[in-house]
Amino acid sequence: MGGARARDEDDGRLSVLGMGFKTVRRRNARLTNGFRSRAQMEQMAREIAAIDGNVELGEIQWRTFADGFPNIFVNNAEQVHGRHVAFLASFHNASVIFQQLSVIYSLPKMFVASFRLILPFFPTGTFERVDKEGEIPTAVTMARMLSTIPHSRGGPTDMIVFDIHALQERFYFGDSVTPLFCSGIPLLLAKLERLEDAADVVIAYPDEGACKRFHNFFSKYDEVVCTKVREGDKRIVTIKEGKPVGKHVVIVDDLVQSGGTLIECAKVLRREGASAVSAYVTHGVFPNESWRRFTDPAAGFANFWITDSCPQTVNACSGVSPFDVLKLAGSIAHALNI
Repeated sequence: MGGARARDEDDGRLSVLGMGFKTVRRRNARLTNGFRSRAQMEQMAREIAAIDGNVELGEIQWRTFADGFPNIFVNNAEQVHGRHVAFLASFHNASVIFQQLSVIYSLPKMFVASFRLILPFFPTGTFERVDKEGEIPTAVTMARMLSTIPHSRGGPTDMIVFDIHALQERFYFGDSVTPLFCSGIPLLLAKLERLEDAADVVIAYPDEGACKRFHNFFSKYDEVVCTKVREGDKRIVTIKEGKPVGKHVVIVDDLVQSGGTLIECAKVLRREGASAVSAYVTHGVFPNESWRRFTDPAAGFANFWITDSCPQTVNACSGVSPFDVLKLAGSIAHALNI
């Protein structure tokens, strides 16, 4: 579920410590028992190391005491002294956050040269505002927790996040963390260029918020904007602008939960003449295995692209049509060298 990266100040080498590993020496690892997603985060760390020859894999032991609380040990901790360290985290479930925060708060104080947190999916990003008195904006809570990461010798923590729900959330973080907001959209663009019907691709957004968030990435494409209106207790999806007739329409959003909105969008787009419908989300959350809805041919999705930011989903739907998992390792390796 996590990993730490360290680079020697003299030789430019990097080490990765990971929650996906019981013991990791260089590029050899054994998995711990427990969380189902650890294999995927280990795989991501290995892919980063394969891309960047300066990356080493480090050592963390993830265990628990009899009462269930974490018993965590950073092997050879003295080897991170004076090195640039990063932690590859997965906050995909509330139950796994505490033990990772324990390490995230500790590594900067191990006399490291600098510290960087890689959090591909910021899980509470959709709860960023209060529409009714009494609601709790947990995006602010999470940002405050991460803003208390201690300084390393190099100063505040850098944090890499992919396609956070709203860009204004950068201002929720305090001065002890500097967020770098990256995107998985370039991976989608590369896929779209290789489609047989690439000339007929149109980008669609399930709502105006997604359009505002991603419109600038798709300047070369025509676009369709959908909107949701209420009719009693129902939410009805309609097309606000754009023409899908005869086009391969690709619906783009930052994340998917149950998938209901995407399915309704697809119905409307096909009804209005789209020749094919596909979808892309950076974060395939899919609680309660809701991804299975899209494997039904009746759902009518030619492709469904997701990244590997949510390891539990990758574990479940890799190799299952219409899903295609896009790897973030190259984007992370690039961000680590900015």
